[in-house]
Order: sequence, then structure tokens, then C-alpha cells
Amino acid sequence: MQLSDVPDLAHTRPRPVHWLATATAMAAVVALAGLLQPGAATASQSGSGSPKAAAPGRAPLPAPDPSGVDFPLECGGVGTTVAKKSSGDLDGDGNPETVAVVRCAAGSGTPPNGVYVLTRTGGEVERARIVATLVDPKDKLTVGPDFAVRDGEIIATLLGYSGPAVPSCCPDEEERVSWRWRNGAFVRGERRPVARSV
Repeated sequence: MQLSDVPDLAHTRPRPVHWLATATAMAAVVALAGLLQPGAATASQSGSGSPKAAAPGRAPLPAPDPSGVDFPLECGGVGTTVAKKSSGDLDGDGNPETVAVVRCAAGSGTPPNGVYVLTRTGGEVERARIVATLVDPKDKLTVGPDFAVRDGEIIATLLGYSGPAVPSCCPDEEERVSWRWRNGAFVRGERRPVARSV
């Protein structure tokens, strides 16, 4: 039988100093983990990249530019046009978002509008990206002259049609609406449509 040169550790007993050393090491690990927590989250909808919060004492980032964004409109090859835009801090992170009213670049007629909220991606190249669709072009609505971002709220007048017999040139319904960021989503303030004089 060959004997081991290493003492048999199965029969050793831990002493109180071993327990004290283990407890001290565990307390140090927990304290270090507490110091290495990630920063506070900012309100934003999911998507590629992450928004950057404005650091205290620093100027906010510029508002996202909608000119290079690929908007989800089906325009049959004629492209899109940003008809209106307005910017402001919608989610309280200190940096402005841009709300863009977009339509197909039709030569005539009244193409429906899409209303999109844009933010900046956090990465090496700052680009604008869509984080919310407030009005889908499939709803066949257009945005009237009353459109702005004020005090964290988006306000707009939506023009629509009471039925399929109404000509597309002449919407006969008007609705004043607003959106505000609440609990991780844009919540729409609904108001009853009113008839427009044609």
C-alpha cells in the first residue's frame, strides 16, 4: 500500500478563524457587487441601441434628424416626405426626441400620414431610429396645422373621413389628440371627433 505525502483533509475541523475569514470575504464580494451596479434606466421603448441620458452639467444631445430614417410606408417607389417635425424631451431623460409626420411623396392628392417618434441610438455612430408609431398610415388620417411638442406632450389635430363616400380631398372629421409618455408607452388622450364644415 502506498501512503500519500499529503495529510488527509477529510478529518480536519474548521476553526472559528476560518469562519471569520470566509464571512469577511463574502461581505467584501457583496459590497463590491453593490458598487458595480449599472446606471439608472431611462424611459424608452425597446429597439436596437440605447438612448443616452444627458450627463449633469452637460448640454443635451441634438434632436434626432428624420432625414435619413427609412420610414415604414408603402409608397410604390415614389419615396417619402417629412411633412412636419417637432422636437422635445418626451421621456424625461434630458435629451430631445423628434416626432415626424411622414407621407408618401405623391405629386397630388392627400396621401395619409404616419406619425413616428424618433430617438438617437447609443453607439459609435449616432443615428435616429423609430421607437413608436403614433398614427399608422393605414388609418387614412392626415395631420392638420395644429401639431407640436410642448412640455413633454405631443399635440395634433387629425383629419379623417366619416365614410368611404367622402372624397379624399375633403376630410369631414377632425379630432384633437395628444400623447404623453407614461409607464413605458405613449398614451393617447382620446377626444370625440367633431364634424368639420366643408
